[in-house]
Amino acid sequence: MLVEVKVQSLGLDRSTNSPVVVLREQEGERLLPIWIGATEARAIAIQMAGMKFGRPLTHDLLVSLVDRVGGTLDRIEIPRIEKNTYFASLVIRTDAGEVHVDARPSDSIAVALRADARILADESLLDLVDLEVEGEGEGPQPKPPSAGPSPSDVEREVGEGMSSEDLESYLRGLDPEDFGRFSP
Repeated sequence: MLVEVKVQSLGLDRSTNSPVVVLREQEGERLLPIWIGATEARAIAIQMAGMKFGRPLTHDLLVSLVDRVGGTLDRIEIPRIEKNTYFASLVIRTDAGEVHVDARPSDSIAVALRADARILADESLLDLVDLEVEGEGEGPQPKPPSAGPSPSDVEREVGEGMSSEDLESYLRGLDPEDFGRFSP
């Protein structure tokens, strides 16, 4: 069963220097952390900060393309994980019906934020994540469903509680080296 989630935060895993997007159940407390690439993290962060550019960025272009050919991004779905890799699809509504397009979750989330589309994840993925409270006021930290870096190492969380001005300032101060090396 798919449940609606929202982007709760975007952070950097201190142990791997990899960006992590944390999705939170819309009507609950369960979390789903997904380790993503630096480019996709930047695209998500830019949209979360409400930053605008004179020319469309790649994810903006995709939303525009879907619109111009008469489609609407209805939702994205994150249905499963296999060998530590999450799978997702863009669900585009057209006059001929729904079209499912295979995509990475990180790109899908960046596009969904721009199109104001729903983000859905399989409930079983949310059930895989244990919550671990690090300290008072920090909120729950997810533990991944399998071996790998612990999101309790996530630092510099971006999202709820940070103003768009603070986020924009944070993004402008980032150096590509801040994201480290990413290897799929």
